[in-house]
Amino acid sequence: MKPEKSAAPPSVSNAPSEGRGGVDFDASTDVLMNDETRQPLSRKVPIPSSKVNPYRMVIVLRLVILCIFFHYRITNPVWDAIPLWLISVICEIWFAVSWILDQFPKWFPVNRETYLDRLSLRYEKEGEPSQLACVDIFVSTVDPLKEPPLVTANTVLSILAVDYPVDKVSCYVSDDGASMLTFEALAETAEFARKWVPFSKKYSIEPRAPEWYFAQKIDYLKDKVQPSFVKDRRSMKREYEEFKIRVNGLVAKAQKVPEEGWFMQDGTPWPGNNTRDHPGMIQVFLGHSGGLDSDGNELPRLVYVSREKRPGFMHHKKAGAMNALVRVSAVLTNGPFLLNLDCDHYINNSKALREAMCFLMDPNLGKSVCYVQFPQRFDGIDKNDRYANRNTVFFDVSPSKIMNLRGLDGIQGPVYVGTGCVFNRTALYGYEPPFKPKHSKPGFLSSCFGGSRKKKSSRKEKKNSSKHVDPTVPVFNLEDIEEGVEGFDDEKSLLMSQMTLEKRFGQSAVFVASTLMENGGVPESAEPEALLKEAIHVISCGYEDKTDWGQEVHKYNFFCFLETNLPEGVQ
Repeated sequence: MKPEKSAAPPSVSNAPSEGRGGVDFDASTDVLMNDETRQPLSRKVPIPSSKVNPYRMVIVLRLVILCIFFHYRITNPVWDAIPLWLISVICEIWFAVSWILDQFPKWFPVNRETYLDRLSLRYEKEGEPSQLACVDIFVSTVDPLKEPPLVTANTVLSILAVDYPVDKVSCYVSDDGASMLTFEALAETAEFARKWVPFSKKYSIEPRAPEWYFAQKIDYLKDKVQPSFVKDRRSMKREYEEFKIRVNGLVAKAQKVPEEGWFMQDGTPWPGNNTRDHPGMIQVFLGHSGGLDSDGNELPRLVYVSREKRPGFMHHKKAGAMNALVRVSAVLTNGPFLLNLDCDHYINNSKALREAMCFLMDPNLGKSVCYVQFPQRFDGIDKNDRYANRNTVFFDVSPSKIMNLRGLDGIQGPVYVGTGCVFNRTALYGYEPPFKPKHSKPGFLSSCFGGSRKKKSSRKEKKNSSKHVDPTVPVFNLEDIEEGVEGFDDEKSLLMSQMTLEKRFGQSAVFVASTLMENGGVPESAEPEALLKEAIHVISCGYEDKTDWGQEVHKYNFFCFLETNLPEGVQ
């Protein structure tokens, strides 16, 4: 059974707050706009009452029965065993309250609908470079013998073949086991991607993970009109079978580790022979100028990362690996949005990133969205839910069950589920969303409280305005960045001083400066060798020591922190 990451309607996390400029459009909103490019990129769609009302009736019936039960329990005490009776009643009340709280999020579930055509009209004008935002995608793996390299390869291939501008996509594979098998398998994947990516895009196949595409029991000729498709598909299937043989050969070879350890092709020892004591390793397999496909077109960037490990340091497993990827990606590409995937969760819809951008790049909503959470789908699961699969209860809606995430999304409180989530990078850094002044007339509450809301919003505006910088300013000199910030006064200069920033984010001027670049990106003048050197520095095992990042976040890592402190995304 192989899980997959679905691009079905996502969930949007935008933690509402006073003074925020974001506007969430629902199905009943009458948007009077003549220009198609100015219309919202998404909308809320309530779940049909035919599906929700039966569940609501069950909730009400259970609540009535619960009240009758407690009335009986309290009016009929067991005098011969009062302590036990009292304890049992308290426990029953506790469980009843827990159940009631669990029903609240399921009362108003919602779906979300995106408008991909509007996204293209707004950000992909004909004859001009695409204005879609860059996305850094993280894939994490540890033990290639437990997490087969072929499965990881399919995940990576589905990422490289997404329907998104190639210069806007970067895939980072974190090998926390420093395995030469993973490294070599990724090298093979990069070579196969040169053939697979153009084939996927030419014929618009779905899904774009070859293992699952070729395993589909459907009419693959449906809607295919190009005569060359059958010939190319047979050729590609043969290429994939040969690719599988090569990868499986690497796995068989890795079953027995030589006593002297592994050696690379040039004869030097593999740096990760000691998985608990090795330097940081970074290898760029594909890039925006270092890898072309079989048709001569650019391929997305593919980067292998294995962070430094040393005895005596707490590395925090996957949590620490994800933190390292946040930093290394900020140095090398600095995409404003991040997608994290487990190594066995492939993208089953090539337009998934575009779906997420309909929320994150919406001019009215995007600035207040923290992350967009996609539901998970699993291969090999009985469609009738014969075995009471809990995954369907969590993600799906039917007359007998209300999906947790859709319900939580309806009250702006969905949760991060660990994979398939597109984050706003600045939210991970702890920056607040921008605030816009409200132009509406003061209401009753603001009149009663003397406009305290407005003052609070102004203070937050002042605090957050220091984050907006000119993205063209070089990131290597923090003093230059401070000069490039609009409206930078003495107070803000003090807040954003080099000492404060380094205390928060660590001793890397490149990484610290990247956190201030609202639209992401790296300066054109940056030398690749210098960036790689800095990337090695930020994945050192002691980088987070004595920093706010390490003290406040490293203990649980950004991703565990998000799971308990942020609301969830769009379903």
